Amino acid sequence: MPEVKHRMIQTNGIRLHVAEQGEGPLVILCHGFPECWYSWRHQLGALAKASFHAVAPDLRGYGRSDRPEEVEKYTILHDIGDTVGLVDALGAKQAVIAGHDFGAAIAWQAALLRPDRFKGVIAMSPPFRPRAFGASSAPPTTLMPRNENAVFYQLFLQTPEADVGLGRDLRRTFRSQFYALSGDRPPSEGGGFAGGMMPRTGRLLPDPPSLPPWITESDINVYVDAFTRSGFRGPLAWWRNIDRGWELLAAFDGMTVTIPALYMAGERDFVVGAFQQAISQQRSFQSSGQRSCCRAADIGPSRNALRTSAPP
Repeated sequence: MPEVKHRMIQTNGIRLHVAEQGEGPLVILCHGFPECWYSWRHQLGALAKASFHAVAPDLRGYGRSDRPEEVEKYTILHDIGDTVGLVDALGAKQAVIAGHDFGAAIAWQAALLRPDRFKGVIAMSPPFRPRAFGASSAPPTTLMPRNENAVFYQLFLQTPEADVGLGRDLRRTFRSQFYALSGDRPPSEGGGFAGGMMPRTGRLLPDPPSLPPWITESDINVYVDAFTRSGFRGPLAWWRNIDRGWELLAAFDGMTVTIPALYMAGERDFVVGAFQQAISQQRSFQSSGQRSCCRAADIGPSRNALRTSAPP
């Protein structure tokens, strides 16, 4: 089986770094926040072995990909344009698109808007939501919960404190998130952003004494190196465009996903708790016979388990 190859691809006016493996029908894998192509390292080999051409880009602003200076160039429509451009650049007519975390939001909307280019969608963690961020009558951020002690995580990621807190100690940031947001953290320990809420004061996540068995210090080094290169400005800019992305998608409100769709989430994923209503409603936004759903017990956000565990 061929090894993972790396190259830069011109798409949608920028250059994306991609890792790719295998030959056959194209599968594009969109990582989450704060991650990079490496989160799909096991799936690249598994898909290649199954005779697919698996491609995992560093999304715009991440890793070795270009990082536009303007914050407004990080909307969800920019990312959809990037993925469509990848399909073209890779010489394919269509692809299956898979995503986790905000990569799932990109995958869902790409499937909705371009069923001519994407023939299947796999989403992990966030459910489908109209206009990507919800069919509300007001900008999404105005409806996100907050109180004197905590704030919804998507609001926190738009603040200057997010840049400082996440970038202060990169090794601690990644060791903490891969443990605290996983199914390996005992519920009795607290933390984990119950209901998607983050404390306004104190450390974001605890620093674990040791890592879970499915991730190593060498793996952590890859993420540290990637964000030493890119910083958090581009990755956080996506969250700072939530309201703008919602506004830009107004014309597509009410559309349904017409291609085959698979949704997966861990039972201990805090995103599941935060978006229960959207999860219960998402079938109404998918064509009959074109959907499937899977829950995995004792698993946190899929960044920590479904995607970093080696395939059987």
